[in-house]
Amino acid sequence: MSGTASQPVALRGFGWLGITAFAWGLNWPVMKALMADWPPYTVRIFAALAAVAMLLLIATIQRDRLLPRRGQWGRLFLFGTLNVGGWSVVAPLSLFWLDAAEAAIIAYTMPVWATVLAWPVLGERPTLARLGGLVLGLSGVTLLMAGTVSDSGLAALWNKLPGVAAILGTALMFATGAVLTKRFPVQMPPVPMVAWQIIFGTLPVWVIAFSFETLDLSRVTPTGWFCLFYLGLIAQCVAYLAWFRALRSLPAGLAAIGNLMVPVIGVLSSGLLLGEPLGWRHAVALAMTLGGVLMAARG
Repeated sequence: MSGTASQPVALRGFGWLGITAFAWGLNWPVMKALMADWPPYTVRIFAALAAVAMLLLIATIQRDRLLPRRGQWGRLFLFGTLNVGGWSVVAPLSLFWLDAAEAAIIAYTMPVWATVLAWPVLGERPTLARLGGLVLGLSGVTLLMAGTVSDSGLAALWNKLPGVAAILGTALMFATGAVLTKRFPVQMPPVPMVAWQIIFGTLPVWVIAFSFETLDLSRVTPTGWFCLFYLGLIAQCVAYLAWFRALRSLPAGLAAIGNLMVPVIGVLSSGLLLGEPLGWRHAVALAMTLGGVLMAARG
């Protein structure tokens, strides 16, 4: 384990990382299911309002400072755009062309970009064990993607390129946000910090929703309401709080590698909840990805 964190702090960091991985992994089939009942951007307004209200209530009960210190607003806006904006604005586009499992797989090339950026920005020179864990974990993700390509064919893959571009853009934004958050931390308590990032990150969603979408609540099923609850309170509120706590306890590159668990959880949950294909590739990829995370953690 890296000398930058004591063992108890690191263990807490992995605990927070596990919460994040499960919350975001399950969010992929939830996002796909949401699109059957809700306009894809309007629903994010409701989810953001619920998440921000809950976070501000928690912050008030804890008597946290709700506003950042002078000179921190620019960081909050930038990190909100990178950490939240990609998932709220760019990622939903990918689901028009991709299955939830495919989007989850491609999104978590993010550790590659985060590990690369962490070296020059944070001075986190990757160890051999961490590089080996990254390679093993990404091999699991690649195996999943190879199965998707072989099942769909190259022609179908070509038609999916707009979705691939959208989700790759999301991965790049989030990786940059993770590294910069570690390098230039916002000086304020984590709960109101997450609330402000959700506010700034979802600003473009309001413009898109009011300009191009129409809401018909009569179409929303009980499943749609449950998915809205999950998106607002679990995928945004709980998951982002856990993610930023993990970043405070672990090196950014290691935290990013740990998030390789997300696509595996996303693929498995998409198969169970949406009936998307599951097979031997998924079981092997799960073992490879978790093995990569364990190897990286020991490095």
